[in-house]
Amino acid sequence: MLNNRFMPGAPVWVDMCAPDLGSVSGFYRELFGWELQQGAADVGGYSQYQLSGRTAAGAMAISADEAAPSWTLYFRTPEVDATAKAVEQAGGSSLFEAVDILDLGRMAGLVDDAGVPFSVWQQGELKGLDVLNEPGGLVWTELYTPDVSAATAFYGSVFGWQTTEAAFPGGTYTMVHPAGGSADDMFGGVVPLASDPSETAAYWLPYFQVDDCDATVAKARQGGGEVRMEPVAMEGVGRFAKLADPAGAKFAVLQPSPPGEQGQ
Repeated sequence: MLNNRFMPGAPVWVDMCAPDLGSVSGFYRELFGWELQQGAADVGGYSQYQLSGRTAAGAMAISADEAAPSWTLYFRTPEVDATAKAVEQAGGSSLFEAVDILDLGRMAGLVDDAGVPFSVWQQGELKGLDVLNEPGGLVWTELYTPDVSAATAFYGSVFGWQTTEAAFPGGTYTMVHPAGGSADDMFGGVVPLASDPSETAAYWLPYFQVDDCDATVAKARQGGGEVRMEPVAMEGVGRFAKLADPAGAKFAVLQPSPPGEQGQ
């Protein structure tokens, strides 16, 4: 699962965009206990979701015709500009050029070779999220892609990710971790689109940890969200479900198996 070592290539941040943050902030408050902290003018109004005074995610208001509501993952890099060049050399592209965010760090928006957007973060004063691998925090990620081999080759060339194959019901699950990392640094899976009829386009899916998957799904439904996949239990992993908020941004929730049962 994720950790706060924030190794190069690991997820360090996640944020969502929607035309009206006020319309979805109550939804996330009910699900995760997040409180929306409105951003100041010097950061372009960029807001944060806080959990007991700690940052769990970012949030940005966008115009309705600017982009579809979505969640975006940020991966750590020691040099944003070099990573942007590596992305282009590997067949990807840039959404926007690298930019400094005050003294907090430097970022760029990129697109992989299958058209999936993601961002990169070069830390300054801000290393990453405060809430990880605990209820209300980012706990896992998945990339849905038309070609797993091509995707792992792309991200391997850009970040040096290493992969591990695990046998799961119905096939093999490809997991990724930063170069030089171990099993404790696994942060995500790479999933073929064809294996999941509920998915129709390539994208990064963030998972947030919860204490009770079924109760969270019920709250999501009551709050105007969409239950894209009902809760499913997987031995050694936990119970998880796929959701979308009232604006349409996709995410998932995971109730992990007890520590002694994980990986079994």
